Amino acid sequence: MGSYILRRLALVPLLVWGAVTVLFVVFFVMPGDPVQQLVGERAVPETVRANIEARYGLDRPVWVQYGRYWRQLATGDLGESYQNRREVSSIVADTGAASLRLATWAVLIEVVVGITTGVVSAVRRYSFVDALTTVSTTMLVAVPVFVLGYLFQYAFGVFTFQNDLPEWLRFPVQGIGPDSWTLFFLPTNGQWRYLVLPAFALASVSTALVARMMRSTMLEVLRADYMRTAMAKGLSERQVVLRHGLRNAMIPVVTLIGLDLGILIGSAVLTETVFNWPGMGTAIFAAILTQDAPVVLGLVLVLVVAYIFINLLVDLSYGLFDPRIRYGDEGAR
Repeated sequence: MGSYILRRLALVPLLVWGAVTVLFVVFFVMPGDPVQQLVGERAVPETVRANIEARYGLDRPVWVQYGRYWRQLATGDLGESYQNRREVSSIVADTGAASLRLATWAVLIEVVVGITTGVVSAVRRYSFVDALTTVSTTMLVAVPVFVLGYLFQYAFGVFTFQNDLPEWLRFPVQGIGPDSWTLFFLPTNGQWRYLVLPAFALASVSTALVARMMRSTMLEVLRADYMRTAMAKGLSERQVVLRHGLRNAMIPVVTLIGLDLGILIGSAVLTETVFNWPGMGTAIFAAILTQDAPVVLGLVLVLVVAYIFINLLVDLSYGLFDPRIRYGDEGAR
């Protein structure tokens, strides 16, 4: 396993270099002027423009700026935002924590609801529960996340207040709340009420996909010979499904769930925008609109590295579900 991990880690610099290079090319090819975005619509003297360009190195050729960025990156410096002059590292810390908390809870919902629903649907094939699962998951996949978010806001915000429904049906529809957490991701002081709607909206599509994949793989496992043998030995249906079936059906589902965590952290732009959740997706979207290159580069760089390591952890977890899986040097023994 050691050589396998080292080979995977050796790819990290190459992937980071590719991501940074592509973003640099995109920013200098796309139309627009970051200096004009910074000063607004008003005209500015050429001396002011020259000072701004000199401050951020925008008066240098592209390859010089590219080399300068890598020199900064080698010292751990992600640069400074054009718009608010904040260090990009502090923006990453603030927005990254909010996005990671939201994505973590979305994945927890995805795991609990998706796997449970998929297993029950497979075991009770062609039942009412199975039909309801098929219909509901198809609808969730078809409905855009931002539409579902607005529906949640109306149903649990506007509608509940207008009709004076019970307090437990009412949830805040905007913001992050008091921003009070225990152990980084456990909400306290009413924080959980702000988390419910965006977490369920963000998890909706992924939960539906996990449920459908879990149902499909579980149906294949239930038809396997070893499952019939386990039943013939007198084990209960629950023991056969949970002890023998679930573990063997989890590998493709674990792949989807693990990759979803990395994807949800960076792709929650619509959910964060609808619910005004101050995360990395919202920050990247705002930085693209204002052509704030250091912010986009810094945030995307963090997402790329996080995605690589999450993908590695997912690959290593396969051995926990299937002992027959070997990694590189183990397979050669």
